[in-house]
Parts: sequence; C-alpha cells; structure tokens
Amino acid sequence: MSFGSFFKQNKKNQKKEEQNKQENFSSEIVNQLDTNMDNIEKMLEKPNDLIIRKFTIRNSNHKGAIVCIDGLVDSNEVHNDILLRIQGVTERKELPDNTEQLLEIIYQEMISVSDIKKGNTLDDVTNAILYGSTVFYLNGIDEVLIMDTKGWESRSIEEPVTEPVIRGPREGFVENIRTNMVLIRRYIRDPNLRFKTHKIGRRSKKNLVVTYMDGITHPDILKEVERRLKTIDVDDAPESGYIEQWIEDSFLSPFPQIMNTERPDKVSLALLEGKVAILLDGTPLVLIVPFNIGDALQTPEDYYERWSVGTLLRSLRYLAAFIAMFVPALYIALTSFHQGMIPSKLAFSIAATREGVPFPAFVEAIIMGVTMELLREAGARLPKTIGQTIGIVGGLVIGDAAVQAGVVSPIMVIVVALTAISSFSLPAYSVAISFRFIRFGFMIAAAAFGLYGIILAYIMINIHIVNLKSVGVPFSAPFAPSFFKDWKDLVLRAPIQVLTKRPQYLDTVDPESANKGGEGS
Repeated sequence: MSFGSFFKQNKKNQKKEEQNKQENFSSEIVNQLDTNMDNIEKMLEKPNDLIIRKFTIRNSNHKGAIVCIDGLVDSNEVHNDILLRIQGVTERKELPDNTEQLLEIIYQEMISVSDIKKGNTLDDVTNAILYGSTVFYLNGIDEVLIMDTKGWESRSIEEPVTEPVIRGPREGFVENIRTNMVLIRRYIRDPNLRFKTHKIGRRSKKNLVVTYMDGITHPDILKEVERRLKTIDVDDAPESGYIEQWIEDSFLSPFPQIMNTERPDKVSLALLEGKVAILLDGTPLVLIVPFNIGDALQTPEDYYERWSVGTLLRSLRYLAAFIAMFVPALYIALTSFHQGMIPSKLAFSIAATREGVPFPAFVEAIIMGVTMELLREAGARLPKTIGQTIGIVGGLVIGDAAVQAGVVSPIMVIVVALTAISSFSLPAYSVAISFRFIRFGFMIAAAAFGLYGIILAYIMINIHIVNLKSVGVPFSAPFAPSFFKDWKDLVLRAPIQVLTKRPQYLDTVDPESANKGGEGS
C-alpha cells in the first residue's frame, strides 16, 4: 500500500471514529442525571482531572451532581459556596418535589456564587468546565446551572521586564485577562470605559477583549478593529502576536503596524487619546491600535518628567534611530566611494587603521553586524545572568580578537558598537528589530551606489511609510498627512499645560483633553 493510500484510509477511519463518537452521546442536556454524566465523560473521554460529584440534596429525594476540572477551579469556593450550601442544612425544612421549582430555589437562594447562569446544551457545559466553571446537574430537568469558580494558579503582578522605567508605575500586565482588565480600570475610573468580549480560536475558544473609551474613540476605528477580529480563523491563538499578524494592514512591511506593551499606564494613556486596546487571555502583552511612526519613539516616562527633560530624551531617541539605521551604511559609502567628503586627518586615521584588512568595508560591516546580532540573540535566549555575561564579554573578546587578527579595523568595531547601543535606546522592541533589518538594506545600497544608494533607499522607505496604514489610519501621521497641531507632542514634548487636545489625526468624538498625562478624560 502506498503512503498516499495509507493516509487516505487513516483519514477515513478517523472520520468514522468521530461519527461513532457523536452517535454515542447527545449534544443536548436530558432529564436523566446518569445519562448526562455518561455524555460528559464520553465527550471528554474520562480525563483523570475530571471531577464528578453525585449527591442527594438534603431534605429532599432529588439527586444532583456537580462537574468541574481539578486545577481550574477554586476548590474552597466549590465546597463552601456550592456543595455545602446545597447539601447542608437549609432554612427550608421541606423542598418542593417539582424539579423546576427546586432548581429555581437553588439558583435564587442556595448557591452564593456571584456569576451564575443557566445552560441547556453539552457545548455550554464543556466550554464552561474547560474554562474553570462548575456545572450543577439536577435529575429530572434538562437544564443546568453554570457557576464561575475559576481558581487556577497565576503569576503575581510584577514590573514589566521588557519596559522598565526610572520614574513611573512598576506594575505590569499578567497572563490573566481579568487581572489585566482590573489594572486598566484602576487607571481609568470612567463609566465610559468599555470592554467587549470575543471568542478566538476554533478549539481553544480563548477570551479576547476589545477595550475603548465610549465618547472618545472614533466609531469607524472601532468598527474596523472588530471587523478584522471577526475574520480570524485559527485553532488557537497562544499569544497576541497571532492577533497582531492577522489584523495588520501589510504583512510584507518591515514595520510593525500595531503596538504591544506590558504597561497598564501606557494602555490607559492610549485609550484616553482615542485608541483601541486588545487584550488576549494567556499573555501579558496588550495590543494598541492605531499605531504610527511617532508612537514608536515615545514612552509614558516622557510625560512623568518635566517637559524639557521629556523633549531631550525623545530627541535622543530620534538621533538613536538615525544612527541605528544609517551609520554603518554611511561608513561604507564614505570609505568606498566618497573619501573626499571625509576630513583629511580623519581620512588618514581611517586609512591607517584599515591597513592590512583583507576585506572591503561592506564585507567588514556585514561580518561585524551579523556577529553582533548573534551575540544579541544568544544573550536574549540564555539565562539572564549568563546572557548578560555573554553579551558583554563576548562582544569585547570577539571585537578585540578580530582587530588583533587584522580581520576588521578598529573604526569598524566603533561603528558597530555605536549602532548596537543606539538600537538598544529604542523603547519598542518590535520597532528596534525593524530598524536592525532595514540597516542591512541600507548597507547593501551603500555598497552598490554609495550615498546615492542610501538616498534612493531612503526615498523608497519614505514612500512605503506614507502608503502604510494601521487599521486604516496613516502610519506616517501626523507627519504626512500633516496635522501641525499634533507636532507639539511629536519630536518635541510641549508642557502639560499646552497639551489640551487629543491627537487630531485620530478624529476623536471628544477632541478636548484635560492633559495627555492625566488619568481621566
């Protein structure tokens, strides 16, 4: 039998097994308790962590059962607020014989769980228990009570690892979506704060929450975000990066069109500007849309310091972005094509250091650039203490050894080190990766055509940025199209007293703002 025939036969057998499995149990809740228990066991194939507790309700002859998954529920809440309340001595000496009346009494009077609802299908039950709920069955009725009893272990709130600050809040998002929603509510105590829940993943059915400020966010931006989210068709979205890649405007662009962050204060400031945040259960990284080139070089810390300090820090980041992209390419172009543009003393110094180097400037830059990227990647993947040692010691040892061996020149080591330091100065990790990727493109252009190649590549990048959008909003705004009123909070950071308007390019419903750094609208 060929491999193809074996594969087809195996697929047919799997389909038959699934059909037989579907025929063996009903998708509806029936009024026989034992049948319901058999159905749920067959549906999940009797996992070891499935808890089924059958019992007789006190002061009656009715039988009931609770079903949950061990480890996903708070066992104390299940025992004290459900089992003890139903099985224990109640205030009623007698309970009604009618099952519908009894279920209503249990629903209204006995169970003390705050979040409780009714269900009548097997899908309702399985989705609930797999997400940490406890289901109560009553014999003689085809309806169940679904109680929220989530209680799995989760990480405590800590300072974000990827976005540390010197001045500002030290708390960051965690993997629990409810905790993340609470953190946002703590920053924005406004009744207009909205949370819309969606289910993502055919199999995983994870909770995804769209957050925005009603009365501030433009309705078209919100509709576009929700439209794109509805197109997502995956079995599971283990991290918000899946959502980002699915709803971004251009997957061919080297630039990220959606911001991600672990900082609740950053999300709250974005919401008050009129943007939309996307929270996914199971990840601490929250997405913010729309995103533009100016947001890539801003941090919340710019608003926690005085305006002069914030302006200086932001200007340094723009300088760092320029160095990270252009300095290696400029070195290649000047040393290979335009030596006359270099001052004489500097030209003699460069020529002396390059004496004996067997490679042209381009090959030299590529070798050192790739080496630096390898060291950076190794430092990120190794344990924290070892990674720092590898990054620092490895760079020093390899750089010094390369110079001593005459493979590269000392000036090339300085250029690569300056470029690496500048890329570390960029606050958004995804943007820094994009700039590192584009840097190699500029280096190739410089090696081919010198300064003319750099200029041509720069023009191409600008054309791409101007045509790029983030959920329909121009990525290059407020540079192009120009919104001059927004420039006071772009490269410069004007005093807080001057920032009385929300970004004009977002066309918010309420353009007035107390100030961008505040916690209220």
